[in-house]
Amino acid sequence: MIWLGGSFASGRICLGEIEVLKAEKLEKVWRCTTLGGKSLGFTFYRPSEIPEGFFCLGHYCQSNDQPLRGYVLVARETNASVSEFPALEKPLGYSLIWSIDSHDECVYFWLPNPPTGYKAMGIVVTSSPNEPEVEEVRCMRADLTETCETSDLLLTIKSKYAKNVFQVWNTEPCDRGMLARGVSVGTFFCGSAYFDSEQVVDIACLKNLDSSLHAMPNQNQIHALIQHYGPTVYFHPDEKYLPSSVQWFFKNGAVLYTAGSSKGKAIEYAGSNLPSGGTNDGAFWIDLPTDEDARNNLKKGNIESAELYVHVKPALGGAFTDIVMWVFCPFNGPATLKVALMNIEMGKVGEHVGDWEHFTLRISNFSGELWSVFFSQHSGGQWVNAFDLEFIKGNKAIVYSSKDGHASFPHSGTYLQGPSKLGIGVRNDAAKSKFIVDSSIKYEVVAAEYLGEGVITEPCWLQYMREWGPTIVYDSRSEIDKIIDMLPLFVRFSVENLFELFPTELYGEEGPTGPKEKDNWLGDEYC
Repeated sequence: MIWLGGSFASGRICLGEIEVLKAEKLEKVWRCTTLGGKSLGFTFYRPSEIPEGFFCLGHYCQSNDQPLRGYVLVARETNASVSEFPALEKPLGYSLIWSIDSHDECVYFWLPNPPTGYKAMGIVVTSSPNEPEVEEVRCMRADLTETCETSDLLLTIKSKYAKNVFQVWNTEPCDRGMLARGVSVGTFFCGSAYFDSEQVVDIACLKNLDSSLHAMPNQNQIHALIQHYGPTVYFHPDEKYLPSSVQWFFKNGAVLYTAGSSKGKAIEYAGSNLPSGGTNDGAFWIDLPTDEDARNNLKKGNIESAELYVHVKPALGGAFTDIVMWVFCPFNGPATLKVALMNIEMGKVGEHVGDWEHFTLRISNFSGELWSVFFSQHSGGQWVNAFDLEFIKGNKAIVYSSKDGHASFPHSGTYLQGPSKLGIGVRNDAAKSKFIVDSSIKYEVVAAEYLGEGVITEPCWLQYMREWGPTIVYDSRSEIDKIIDMLPLFVRFSVENLFELFPTELYGEEGPTGPKEKDNWLGDEYC
């Protein structure tokens, strides 16, 4: 591979006192397809090939409607132990969590019983009623683990052969930010009753105690990854408000205002005269120039100058690398409300100066493989597995930017934001066009803190923590009343209900803060 060298993509990651690798060769234990006459479409696996000296930590589950690309980690102890107790220990035995025992179906789910001071890392599945051998898995010393929580509910089973409902969840570390150390094992959690709490106490995830995060890519490997995987961003063919570089925005008339002053000042090309640091205290904001022609010119953007601004950071304890790609548009256009077959232009509702949107490539540090992409969509978003993406060429995915609002989507089409089940929503239209930005070529790495101080020079404007547009509060009641008057009687709602149904950003014009002030700069993407 083009990014070989060092520990990144070497297949193994040292977490301090233990070393882990992915067991990707799995064998089927039980395929859940025929319970109750319905196809449930999930299969449970155990590692089939484990290198000498490594030990299984638990079994794996995934849906049958996707390629088998999952894994569980296997572990061995290194020579870096600082404890008199071994990192890995056999369980004392197993507790049966749930089972089906009939002539049609036989399956048993076992929770390892760890010794005192140790944690179970995953569930064991068998087709035999005999308790598994204690050699089947290992438990981990508690100080080498972190708490985990449920994420996706994989399946719920109601069977005539079992008394209780059975549920299976994926798990992930409770803390998943850039500085977090929890490493997902790839195992699952299950229970024979409805589970109300998110936190899992019966099993744990691993903890990366290697402060060097040696499995992260170096500077050259970062560029190789971006050039190899960088998506092409398609803007809508009817897009009026295209992206630009930040420097183009400054050079072509963006103005900095200070609270208490009615006159703004020009922003220097690199943003060196922007206030640096602090918090978004309302003391400063950026706006368009007062001249109408200059304002309109700036709103349109300049796609020839546009580039993606890249933040590289560790994810899931350094087992993955997140390449966060930020796109800047000088202006966010108005919203369009869809009601059944009607499309209602919402005037100024949804407009604001300065629009920062992003998407995130998640790369496996074991293999250098593109694992998934996060598509940011206003105040939320979605993770999409790599095999569900569209690719323009080779390993380069397609990202669709929605008309006017610039939210990111994996496929073209119309996406509704709001109470879409009621037939009402704010339109997000995404389609291919001649307006594209190739992030594998047009990008700038603006931050990668884990490389150390001074390796990446952050641009001056990245330190600007205030708003990139003015705050304007509309007469929301008046705007909503206009919309209600246009709606058919059978879908009319009260003003109060409409306020509850739509995002608050639609009721005023507020410039966003920059990338470094966003929650996901240090934290994890929305789940």
